Amino acid sequence: MAELTLIQRSPDPEQSSARSRSRRSIAEKVRSLGQNRIGALVLLLATVAAVAWANVSIGSYETFWDTELMIGVGDLHLEFTLHALVNDALMAIFFFTVGLEVRREFAIGELTSWSRAVVPVVAAIAGLALPALLFVWVAADSGHASAWGVVISTDTAFLVGALALVGPRVPGRLRVFLLALAVVDDIGALSIIALVYTENFTPLPLLIAAAGLVGVYFTRYLRGGRGPVYATLAVIVWLAFLASGVHPTLAGVAIALLVPVYRPDRRDVEHALELARTFRQSPNTEYARAAANSLRESISINERLQSAYAPYVAYVILPLFALANAGVLITPEILGAALVSSLTWGIVIGLVVGKFLGIFGSAAILKTLRLGEFGPGLTLDRIAGGAALSGIGFTISLFIVDIAIDGEDAQNQARVGVLAASVIAFLVATIVFRVSDAFHPREDTGQTLVRPVDSRRDHVFGRDDAPYTIVEYGDFQCGFCLKASGSIQEVKAELGDQLRYVWRHAPLTQYHPNALAGAEAAEAASLQGKFFEFERGLFSDQENQRPSDIVRLARELGLDVEKFERDLTAPEVTGHVRDDMLDAEAMGITSVPTLFINGRRHTGPYDAQSLIRALTPPAPEATPPTER
Repeated sequence: MAELTLIQRSPDPEQSSARSRSRRSIAEKVRSLGQNRIGALVLLLATVAAVAWANVSIGSYETFWDTELMIGVGDLHLEFTLHALVNDALMAIFFFTVGLEVRREFAIGELTSWSRAVVPVVAAIAGLALPALLFVWVAADSGHASAWGVVISTDTAFLVGALALVGPRVPGRLRVFLLALAVVDDIGALSIIALVYTENFTPLPLLIAAAGLVGVYFTRYLRGGRGPVYATLAVIVWLAFLASGVHPTLAGVAIALLVPVYRPDRRDVEHALELARTFRQSPNTEYARAAANSLRESISINERLQSAYAPYVAYVILPLFALANAGVLITPEILGAALVSSLTWGIVIGLVVGKFLGIFGSAAILKTLRLGEFGPGLTLDRIAGGAALSGIGFTISLFIVDIAIDGEDAQNQARVGVLAASVIAFLVATIVFRVSDAFHPREDTGQTLVRPVDSRRDHVFGRDDAPYTIVEYGDFQCGFCLKASGSIQEVKAELGDQLRYVWRHAPLTQYHPNALAGAEAAEAASLQGKFFEFERGLFSDQENQRPSDIVRLARELGLDVEKFERDLTAPEVTGHVRDDMLDAEAMGITSVPTLFINGRRHTGPYDAQSLIRALTPPAPEATPPTER
């Protein structure tokens, strides 16, 4: 059933620079911003609206958020203000999505390998500790030194959105670094909220919460109807946390850490495709439901919940939180008090200076000592911009202000400090990124191979001491790459041992839906010493690269199929492909094949004779001596 592959013709690498851009509609321009940018802009607008509302009519602002609500009947009811509903209930959903991301990163993400995780983990820990120490030092005489938790956490939503708005031209590897850092940062912040800012602790309700969490864990084994069970247990656990005195938002984290996460299993995907084919041949309600359920179940609950809740968190919950908490009254008296308040300056210095020194300083030390992995594009100047941007401590900072500081005047001073620090951090990061881009001119990007060839890592065909090298960034479903592979074989036949050929992955998933799976499959085959054999097999049948076709090819090549299928989701396999793709992004590769001849980017035709001429340029003619 090759038609399910839906291969589209990818851009011709010889003509990619000549492609014109058509005028886009306003709706298309908005969609092109992406969820991160739009979410950050909506959050910013909500913050501005809260400040404006509080200063136009502080009475109506406070009255509205102090509105009493009652949920329940008779003696069985809960009483909330609108402010508490947002901070205690809706924010539990936000912390739930944070917990899902933490769970995913440790299970199948960036934090599965210590060599990859050491840099963001150490940077995050330093970025938690140093701001707290600076805050305590500066704010010691304010009477609120115990509120050091205000400066420990970076606002992930603002961080990602701001990076998309003002980040460097090729932010991919920096974005991966900052997201991994933010996960560890969130773990630290949530732990501190639970251990430091919990009052009136009552242990008995936590036994009920524990029973509910056990139920959440075992719900994964139900054959159907898991959604209502998860929802019911989540409410019970949240109520138990509320009754215990532990902040109820942490119930969201506890539940999320027990939700299963896994990469799609090839057999499950194949089964879903078979059901889709059955529905196509005999369309009816039963087959449609079975196909839809099978497709849904092939994706882990963790990832389904993340994609389902992300728009609500970005566009509803976080903006509502900002509207309910960022309404700081700004008067000459309050600003004057903030300017001389050690509490305000402790927050500003903790977030702006502490985060920068903690993250950038620790990363610089690790790079000097050559500890951990710093991939191409993750330079110290880029890390400096990311470290500055991490001083935006909006959501959790305002959250802790509400639970750690008593007194309206002190809370106002603290909120002024949080808002000021976030603005300063954003401006400093913008300047750092602009200076960084000035030192990395656009015209030089991608002209030189960013990662030198390493036979211990790369897929190399030929001798390491060969005088000529071709590095190809390619895609196994790309027709142009198939053409290039034929040309390179002719070059190899001509030059013999003088040529070293290297393959790196740059799957164009927007054109070739199975390209990423093919790249990961080739990496899994390389763990059994059959990379180039698997590469030739994929190129020989570009139309059929479904899961069953990939497993069939592995069997035909004599691979241990059980090990091969396990390796398909191994961190070293997925990480290798991801690193190649980030390298390609760092060099501005948008079409394949992209070839590097002796370390320099090749432009123009890639037939065999053109490649040979590029590899072996003619020696310059000797200049005859001049007569005296």
